[in-house]
Amino acid sequence: MGRTDHAPETPATKFLKQQRIAFSAHLYEYEEHGGTRVSARELAVDEHAVVKTLVMEDEQGKPLIVLMHGDRQVSTKELARQIGAKKIEPCKPDVAQRHSGYMVGGTSPFGTRKPLPIYLEKSILDLPLVYINGGRRGFLVGLKPQDIVRALAPALVECAARD
Repeated sequence: MGRTDHAPETPATKFLKQQRIAFSAHLYEYEEHGGTRVSARELAVDEHAVVKTLVMEDEQGKPLIVLMHGDRQVSTKELARQIGAKKIEPCKPDVAQRHSGYMVGGTSPFGTRKPLPIYLEKSILDLPLVYINGGRRGFLVGLKPQDIVRALAPALVECAARD
């Protein structure tokens, strides 16, 4: 089970506290390139309930964030179609960090360096509880998906790639 001792104070946790959003803190041993598979295993939760924060950009280089189930990929073609962009692609790690203010592997949608448009995979709202990055590698926060909507007002999309 994830350790909950000494949860770090990050821009994400400060943001959640300012918004008066209840969350649980979950620390785990971060593994380079382990992704949501590792965090789900370490926290003993379904990877489908671990939400990844992906920094992407459109054809003009405008950044955006996509929140997706840990066990699904984003269909960038479908996302572009739904948001009226010609093309969407993941940002390079250094560009993503510049936009969000977070290191890749520790990117949270909360407390980003500058406000970014946020797109949430609609089926995430069907889950009672999700785990999402708390702003540091090896640190997730557990909260209700409706609180993500309340705090960030994301646009809902259906762009999970079909396996």
